[in-house]
Amino acid sequence: MGKSRYQFKELKKPYFLTLTICGWQPIFTQPETVQIILDSWKYLQQESNFKLYGYVILENHIHLIAQSDNIQTDLQRFKSYTARQIIDFLKTHKISLILQQLAFYKKAHKLESEYQLWQEGSHPQVIESEDILRQKLEYMHNNPVKQGYVDKPEYWRYSSAGNYLGEAGLIEVFKAW
Repeated sequence: MGKSRYQFKELKKPYFLTLTICGWQPIFTQPETVQIILDSWKYLQQESNFKLYGYVILENHIHLIAQSDNIQTDLQRFKSYTARQIIDFLKTHKISLILQQLAFYKKAHKLESEYQLWQEGSHPQVIESEDILRQKLEYMHNNPVKQGYVDKPEYWRYSSAGNYLGEAGLIEVFKAW
């Protein structure tokens, strides 16, 4: 990940994170690309003590609240793996316009790849209290409502809003503060 003035300093606390696709390309309009994200989180939950408190996946960015023993390393692994998988998906399905955009927005110092999926950084914001956790959950769950995509947060399929209403979600979330 690139240099950022935002850093992970309190490793025992959860963080509110925003991950954005380069050029705000609409990557998560395909269920397969969303599944790559969910599968990667599930892997981290099983292998890395990764706690996902909440999330929302929109067409070109993701908000999440997460915590792990080494959140910075887990986030780097997540972004690297999902980038490879999603770019392979785009190539396989010949989604060339988005691939062209991802090549265009690639930073010059990114020599290992022809494309760059994720913008650098994640703007981590430490969650200091349960009140802040609830505030961030409400913000991200209401994001699809604010965009006019749904009338209620729980109607957005790619969100943990339903988990907090007792419904089964697409992925397990950690609700203990």
